[in-house]
Amino acid sequence: MRVGVPKEIKSNENRVGLTVPSVRELVAHGHEVVVETRAGYGSGFDDEHYRAVGARIAGSAAEVFAGADMIVKVKEPQPAEIKLLGPQHTLFTYLHLAPDPVQTKGLIDSGCTAIAYETVTSPGGGLPLLAPMSEVAGRMAIQVGAHCLEKRQGGAGVLLGGVPGVPAAKVVILGGGIAGTNAARMAMGVEAHVIVIDKSLPRLYELDLQFGSRLHTIFSTRDAIEKHVLEADLVVGAVLLPGGKAPKLVTREMVAKMRRGAVIVDISIDQGGCCETSRPTTHDNPTYVVDEVVHYCVTNMPGAVARTSTFALNNATLPFVLALADKGAKAALGADAHLRNGLNVHRGKLTMPAVAQAQGLPFVAAERALAE
Repeated sequence: MRVGVPKEIKSNENRVGLTVPSVRELVAHGHEVVVETRAGYGSGFDDEHYRAVGARIAGSAAEVFAGADMIVKVKEPQPAEIKLLGPQHTLFTYLHLAPDPVQTKGLIDSGCTAIAYETVTSPGGGLPLLAPMSEVAGRMAIQVGAHCLEKRQGGAGVLLGGVPGVPAAKVVILGGGIAGTNAARMAMGVEAHVIVIDKSLPRLYELDLQFGSRLHTIFSTRDAIEKHVLEADLVVGAVLLPGGKAPKLVTREMVAKMRRGAVIVDISIDQGGCCETSRPTTHDNPTYVVDEVVHYCVTNMPGAVARTSTFALNNATLPFVLALADKGAKAALGADAHLRNGLNVHRGKLTMPAVAQAQGLPFVAAERALAE
């Protein structure tokens, strides 16, 4: 198979779809890999590194798309990239279609087969291709949150860990999944006062066993969310509904009552955000202020630590990339139900029910779409 790796063009996105070691594996399996020039530069890979393991370097994204059967990316295709997609293409990347009807329509109209990293599942019920970036985003949330709390950034001028005689900051994390757990670990590491709110009692029990008395776990109700958000110095939104829009747990009224200079880091912004005042931002202009509360809502947080993120992502995606390349997309999707759960669009048909529900569109079950 011919596998194409274009340069990411989203603002300040420095990750790349395939690392040099991943390309080497594909070439060893007999596949042709074409990489757009400087695609890996932001992650520490030069064109010569790719050439050394057998890749061909293309001068433009158009050349990559024209010469590939499968496109491997990181972020959702931008409008200029969607125009390059056709029925001959399999697209393997993060999509986050639920809050993005324009991208959904573009992919449907293109006729391509679009497989989303974030909805591929595992036998244990997890989301193995979302997990690595959730780990990165969760850990980053505390870094950027601490920075935003500095007075010069518009924050309250609070140090997360406090000092002897001065209390630590209160960090409230909405969601106890992978992102939330990693945020909690980082926040506890700097000795903040950390609360995780989740609707799953079994998950709260696991967190309590894992972290003990250092972590405070709260069952999620509207009352609990309001109480703790209003008392928080830093709120981390780490809520996920697989394939769908994030629920709005923090209302505009709550934000208006929050502490002056408090910070919201909404990791859930990729799927619409879990705060009513959240809107997507970029690394160029990452924050804005509503009611004297600093909001950090960058949609590609892990892109800021591109090398770590790229290796972490490839560790998870490579087995699926090899399966798609070795067997062909249709056979690979037919043979693996967990990979098939990643299929969002196939030859003009929407195959992800959560996206269809979010956008009021018809959908066809993946099995049926592949059989047609």
